[in-house]
Amino acid sequence: MTSAASAGCYNCYAPPQPCTTCYQQQYVAPQYRTVDETVMVSPGAVVAHRTPAQYRTVMVPQTVMVAPPGVQYEQIPPQYATRQRVEMVSPGYSYYAPVQMGCASCGY
Repeated sequence: MTSAASAGCYNCYAPPQPCTTCYQQQYVAPQYRTVDETVMVSPGAVVAHRTPAQYRTVMVPQTVMVAPPGVQYEQIPPQYATRQRVEMVSPGYSYYAPVQMGCASCGY
């Protein structure tokens, strides 16, 4: 009599396979979907532009300031884009389904 140890299998377990004439292995492929999402390409910003003072000669010997120096702010809105990504909805799996066996005499 041979045991599992003498056959070279130490603590092995092989699950029993179902009867291939009664059951057939079926495979369901993984399911994916495409998702559109909005992402920020560049954040908004505020840019400061300095404006120099403006002078004008009013009379021949005199120059006066017409406008003082200042700062003008330019608002730059954020830029967005839509990107697509693929995500898995369900992984693929396999299962055993019973085989439809027909009866030769009755047709069922």
